[in-house]
Amino acid sequence: MKKLKWLLLSLTFMLGIAIVGYAVILFGGGLIADDEDMILDATTTIETNDGMVIGKLYDENRIPVSLESIPDHVQEAFIAIEDRRFYEHSGVDFISVVRAVYRDIVAMAKVEGASTITQQLAKNLFLSNDKTWLRKTKEVMAAIHLERTLTKNDILELYLNEIYFGEGIYGIEAASRNFFNKSADALSLTEGALLAGMAKAPNGYSPIHHPEKAENRRNIVLQAMEETGTISTEERLAAQGKTLGLDVQEYEPKPWAASYIDLVIKEAEDEYELSAEELQRGGYEIVVNIDPEIQQAAYEKIQDGSYFPGNTDGAEGAFVMLEQASGKIAAAIGGRDYKIGDLNRVTLNRQPGSAMKPLAVYGPAMMQETYRPYSLIPDQKMEIDGYTATNYDDRYAGAVSVYDALVESKNAPSVWLLNEIGISYAKEYLKKLNMPIDDEGLAIALGGLSEGVTPLQMAESYHVFVNDGEIIDALAIEQIINRKDEVIHQAEAKTAEVFSPQVAWNMTEILSSVVTDGTGRAGDFPKALAGKTGSTQHPHVEGAVKDAWFVGYTPEYVSAAWMGYDTSDENHYLTTGSEMPTKLTKDILTEIDKRKSLAASFEKPDNVAALPEPIDLPENITLHGDYSFGGFSLFNGRLEWTKPEDDRIVYHVYQEKEGLDERIGRVEGASEFTVERLRIFGSSRYYVVPYDPLTKTEGQKSNTVELPM
Repeated sequence: MKKLKWLLLSLTFMLGIAIVGYAVILFGGGLIADDEDMILDATTTIETNDGMVIGKLYDENRIPVSLESIPDHVQEAFIAIEDRRFYEHSGVDFISVVRAVYRDIVAMAKVEGASTITQQLAKNLFLSNDKTWLRKTKEVMAAIHLERTLTKNDILELYLNEIYFGEGIYGIEAASRNFFNKSADALSLTEGALLAGMAKAPNGYSPIHHPEKAENRRNIVLQAMEETGTISTEERLAAQGKTLGLDVQEYEPKPWAASYIDLVIKEAEDEYELSAEELQRGGYEIVVNIDPEIQQAAYEKIQDGSYFPGNTDGAEGAFVMLEQASGKIAAAIGGRDYKIGDLNRVTLNRQPGSAMKPLAVYGPAMMQETYRPYSLIPDQKMEIDGYTATNYDDRYAGAVSVYDALVESKNAPSVWLLNEIGISYAKEYLKKLNMPIDDEGLAIALGGLSEGVTPLQMAESYHVFVNDGEIIDALAIEQIINRKDEVIHQAEAKTAEVFSPQVAWNMTEILSSVVTDGTGRAGDFPKALAGKTGSTQHPHVEGAVKDAWFVGYTPEYVSAAWMGYDTSDENHYLTTGSEMPTKLTKDILTEIDKRKSLAASFEKPDNVAALPEPIDLPENITLHGDYSFGGFSLFNGRLEWTKPEDDRIVYHVYQEKEGLDERIGRVEGASEFTVERLRIFGSSRYYVVPYDPLTKTEGQKSNTVELPM
């Protein structure tokens, strides 16, 4: 009885130990297995509207798929070679464990594994690859936990999506696309067997680097499938007789798209609260608005050093282009040799110089009744509240039209006009243009801002002039789709009126003249283009340029180009100004025109009045005088001068008088005037003065002629 008692106690103790041990395994497995780790990282793709992948973001390059989309013969291949008793065990195959432990003891080291598919999954999800008893124990605990909480199909799906295939590729879908250029649901028997054979050592059995080893390993997998009864001997022989059949589609990063990809990442974070980290693991499909042809054309041009006239190496540039009709960002180049993560100058603040004048001064001014394109404003060196405004060439006309002041990029009239309309009034328009600034001084008129603005902001703002005065959000992202193929974000560009359609059209007419007759003449582009140049004085080098700009638009696109150095010190400066970004823009447009045939002219909207072209008054008018007998001792005088090329020119006819000359006639569209009832005795002196009916100003008077009275 005593022996029986001890036996029962021993059995009870052993049973208790077993129960406690099992409880520990169950409890420990729950601690090791983290549910978060079972949500596999997935690759986010950045694609064009027609499906071209221009970028990938990932920590692990993986495209998760459901088990239903993986053919049965592919599943069977992995099970045959990795875990034949997968559907029979509960996470651990104890027969294999005993065999492995025996061999480890004999070798006095950890030499053989006995991991099931479930254990491999547990190790890959939760543990390191160290071959230690502690790690193996954790692996067993985690595997049992997985078997208790997931179905076999769930485990197999996770395994096939998690497994590493070398070449930086994770999961059966990404591997299938890389090695065979097809989705996993189209994998053949031999292709599935090849991928299954790579599971043991993906680099060692790489079909790219070790094709013979890969083929031998594939044939072993096919043999295992025959042994498990999933294929026949005939099927195995036929499959083993096939070549590897690779169609490798290794993804190559597109350097020309790097700037745009960074812009997409920033927009995803700012607009949709998706961090870069989330994009690298979330498996999103981001459809973007890039135009690959334009992007590549701009990329190639901006790498050409001849466009960047710096005193030393390192002159940088940025270029951004929007679609006119939608405001979508068609292209964005953030630097000359841009790589993902670099400083993206498309969104970097810089001083805009005179490119700010249409936005901060002339556009807002023409929204008032007082100022029209041919309104005269002062053009003279002046000091206003301690701020001295001078023209870049230090030449002044006394008075100039709004039209000419903008075409010739005169500084003094711009500062005077900003003071007249009011800084706060102008800033309200900048706010509507999504460019709120804190500056309060008259330097705003010349783009002298404390923080500056970005090329993207400038392009978005100029878009109002070609869009009937309405601003529209410039967006890189069209839509975002999650890993469940659900559209979670669809772009909705907001629009708002900033300028009236008439002001927008007037500005287009004026800025077209900037390109043909003003500061934007550099380079060559024969089709429709309007725009404004800008440059800023270098703070440390007299006569040198810090920032150079051209912001312009065609009927189809709006663009902004900037050039300069990232560091603005005495050792880094541009040796020329805005002519180079102007030339760069025109050359990019020329390349686009070869592919898309851009419009030859801007089409005036029906709801606006045409803006007359400016009138050039003639100088050095030669006046001739004559007379003829008119009867009763009376004569008619006749004044003639050169016929003007522009019929819009009006001529005022003056007779000299003591004190103040008298205007005796007004001639429109002609070059002669009759002075009636002249007398034989005595004489009078006459001259003509050309008159501009647009600006309501007179030009230089002609010579004086004398006729009898």
